Amino acid sequence: MKKFIETIKNIFKIEELRKRLGYTLLLVLVYRLGCFIVLPGIDTTMLAQLQSKTQEGLVGLLNMFSGGAFGNASIFALGVMPYISASIVVQLLGVFVPAFRKMQMEGESGRKKMNQITRYLTIGILCVQGPAYIASIHGQIPSAAFIAETQLGWSRFIFNLVSTLILMSGSMFVMWLGERITDRGIGNGISLIIMIGIVARLPFAFVAEAGTKLTTTNGGLLLLIVELIIWFFVIIATIALVQGVRKVPVQYAKRIVGNRQYGGARQYIPLKINAAGVMPIIFAQALMMFPILFSRFDATRGLAATLGNYTGFWYNFIFGSLVIIFTYFYTAVTINPQQMAEQMKQNGGFIPGVKPGKKTMEYLDSIMDKVTLPGAIFLALIAILPAFARIAGVNDQFASFYGGTSLLILVGVVLDTLQQIESYLLMRHYDGLMKTGRLSGRSGM
Repeated sequence: MKKFIETIKNIFKIEELRKRLGYTLLLVLVYRLGCFIVLPGIDTTMLAQLQSKTQEGLVGLLNMFSGGAFGNASIFALGVMPYISASIVVQLLGVFVPAFRKMQMEGESGRKKMNQITRYLTIGILCVQGPAYIASIHGQIPSAAFIAETQLGWSRFIFNLVSTLILMSGSMFVMWLGERITDRGIGNGISLIIMIGIVARLPFAFVAEAGTKLTTTNGGLLLLIVELIIWFFVIIATIALVQGVRKVPVQYAKRIVGNRQYGGARQYIPLKINAAGVMPIIFAQALMMFPILFSRFDATRGLAATLGNYTGFWYNFIFGSLVIIFTYFYTAVTINPQQMAEQMKQNGGFIPGVKPGKKTMEYLDSIMDKVTLPGAIFLALIAILPAFARIAGVNDQFASFYGGTSLLILVGVVLDTLQQIESYLLMRHYDGLMKTGRLSGRSGM
């Protein structure tokens, strides 16, 4: 405890770190306040029905990422998800389209071009999602809630146009907040905004679970303690998944320049057990929702009924299998063994016992396959853990923190932020946040 207090004091002794933390907290506060500002022309007292329908499934995922703004019909309802979707598309184009791959290789100028394309694509996605969201809330809440139409005399077209423009502006403003946090604050701004939205739901979920256990169950306090202990071990396991790496030794050849000798040192390539991060779960969860979205058709009604049972065997079996498949796919997209082998050869490096070039590429590829398999299985288990928590009697809100997207984002972003803070402390010759070892995060979304 004494070391922790001393570390907190050291954080505030560093002027730059103190300013960055204050700037980050200020922008996060602006974002949280905006999540409660409802779209103009909607009666806030009639949103209970919308909020109750945004607690689970794909809309529940969107509501979680927006910090509850999606269910509040807020000006920030669309959040950063359009930007994340655009980023994923641009990233995939960088793998399959030569022109985008060339931009990725151009360094800082190429990165700026890619970011600009991502912003334009975000606007295009918002032009589709904005009207879709307005049409959705028209079907979810009573018509009397739209006071702009019933009392102010606005036409449906004018209300939809104004609301869409506000939603687009709100989403772009949230994206701007995330970029400012990344540039002048602490941590990855977009990831931090998503994490804050998830954390905002945690106290309410815990209070609801504690209230249920303490008032309606015999021995409820003991059950609550057992749940918290299990949750603690799940968090530890998730941290191990995020931080786990397989180190591949690389020997660099000695070079003599003039009368001095350079190189010859051995370094390591850290291959992460979970290089795909949380994206496989997001992809799999979105894909599982398609049969449910089309459940109005008789041909898919039976399948939708099966996949709509979040605690059923087939839902979790298919969901876990999709997570494993998407983990391999996303790892193959983000990690290129051929490029790693070429860069190693250009820098005079080699893996001991492996020939440079094609043999090195095949070796790295085989290592990635071996590392990805246990990571994918572990990720699939974490993805379906909330279902087991629900079966054990945990309420839906608190069960979502036992695994899945919520826990992975929460753990990953916290580790990233702590890693940056530790770097500032070590640069100023203060002790880090850990007594031994170094923190390692997942470097953003």
